[in-house]
Amino acid sequence: MAYSSINRVILIGRLTHDPELRALPSGTTVCSLRVACNSTRKSGEGYEDRPNFFNVSVYGARGETVSRYMRKGRQIAIDGRLEWREWETAEGAKRQAVEVVAENAQFLDGPGDHAGGNGARAAGLDAGGAGASEESIDESAGRELVGAGIGAEDALVF
Repeated sequence: MAYSSINRVILIGRLTHDPELRALPSGTTVCSLRVACNSTRKSGEGYEDRPNFFNVSVYGARGETVSRYMRKGRQIAIDGRLEWREWETAEGAKRQAVEVVAENAQFLDGPGDHAGGNGARAAGLDAGGAGASEESIDESAGRELVGAGIGAEDALVF
């Protein structure tokens, strides 16, 4: 089968608010995030950082994990796809939106890190984004994840 298009998004940024977890009428859970990523643009006097904001949805168990462990200001890496949707409001106006549907997410800050620290190194992630070892994961979070059926080695990469 030949593929005629590619729909892939990779973002690394910080959460602009706490994740919001809700259940759809079908019973599936979805976690909504807003991720800020800076881009550098040339200005008249040099270069300046300009923020870009992206709406991200994480479905199912992954979304529940993100909702449990991520907070405003924490750094996250998202791998997913763009999804376009259209709907009609109660007043009859047509609306459109494009959002990122996350298929994978990585927590880049360590368990005790606050926004702005070297979270990737504290979390046991190397520059290539490899998974954390069991020793680098906060013990209480690791026990809770193992008790929930998630291995400690998967606590930061799922």
